[in-house]
Amino acid sequence: MPSKNFFPVRLFVLLHTITFLAVGCGRQGKPESVRRYASITGLKTDRLGYYKKLHAQAWPSVLQKIKECHIRNYSIFLKEVDGKHYLFSYFEYTGTDFSADMKRMASDPETQRWWKETDPCQMPLPEARAKGVIWSDMEEVFHTD
Repeated sequence: MPSKNFFPVRLFVLLHTITFLAVGCGRQGKPESVRRYASITGLKTDRLGYYKKLHAQAWPSVLQKIKECHIRNYSIFLKEVDGKHYLFSYFEYTGTDFSADMKRMASDPETQRWWKETDPCQMPLPEARAKGVIWSDMEEVFHTD
């Protein structure tokens, strides 16, 4: 016959197990896959103020499309070097088909309108210009969580 402490201990273990599973610590699926992307482009000095103003009031529909295309933690940084301005972009992709998601974003009419505002502000680096794109992809050389 179990001791009189058996049932309270069993209840405690059961409640701990339920709590553990409820907060997701006992997930059995794969951990979320995140791919990091970074890129760089130039920014026309005379368009600096307009570019910053656009991004200070980013269009909600464009922000929504970014989320729908599995992009999170999207940031753009600005740096001046020797009188020239550069933009550094970083985002994390959590989807499973990057190419399809980017095509979906590119086909969105509101995103196309947004790009018609932002693209003329930017100056592609020579490598990107040769490929007919604005942003140059960057190689990740270090990461830690």
